[in-house]
Amino acid sequence: MRKKIAIPLQQGVLCNHFGHCQQFAFFDTDKSQIVSEKLVTPPPHEPGLLPAWLAEQGVTDIIAGGMGQKALTLCKQQNIKTYIGVSPKSSKELVQDFLQNTLVTGQNACNH
Repeated sequence: MRKKIAIPLQQGVLCNHFGHCQQFAFFDTDKSQIVSEKLVTPPPHEPGLLPAWLAEQGVTDIIAGGMGQKALTLCKQQNIKTYIGVSPKSSKELVQDFLQNTLVTGQNACNH
């Protein structure tokens, strides 16, 4: 199954606040393989904008440290699955964990 996974980054590391990241790492996958990866700068932050923008980019899944409730709801409406409370690792390691079903999620790092 093909998926496009987005990971919010701040200074090259997993960002704890989804809506204020500097970049997204996008990974195209097929079954258990990474097919391609690229870094993309999102549009300027506006509440509620990123889920629709990510859907337009073809994103199917988001791996994040934290995400506000509004963003979680909007992602669900866009049929984007979210995995939150993830501890920082390289974006490639996080995607490999995801593909191997070993991604560990936990407490949402965003508290608003």
